[in-house]
Amino acid sequence: MTDQPATDQPSESVERANEIQAPTATAVLTHVVRSIVDDADAVHVDAVEGRNRLKLEVKVGPGDLGRVIGRRGRTAQSIRTVVRAAATRDGVEVDVDFVD
Repeated sequence: MTDQPATDQPSESVERANEIQAPTATAVLTHVVRSIVDDADAVHVDAVEGRNRLKLEVKVGPGDLGRVIGRRGRTAQSIRTVVRAAATRDGVEVDVDFVD
């Protein structure tokens, strides 16, 4: 067996977030945001443990933040709703923050 790196591996920040507590919610969040933005490789999701919840911080490339937030924040709110539903599968509560 050769030691070739896998080409279909998630980014390092996604792997760290998955190891923490919410693998399903993190995977859903990453997939949804990457499908919306122009530069999918610039998407990074970091998990920060809070008091009662896990905060998932999303960083996107320049110019993509407005696309993720949407008009009047409707897209961002929809993403939060879907990710919170996915987090129930992980047994945790999450907040999603879009970081500039």
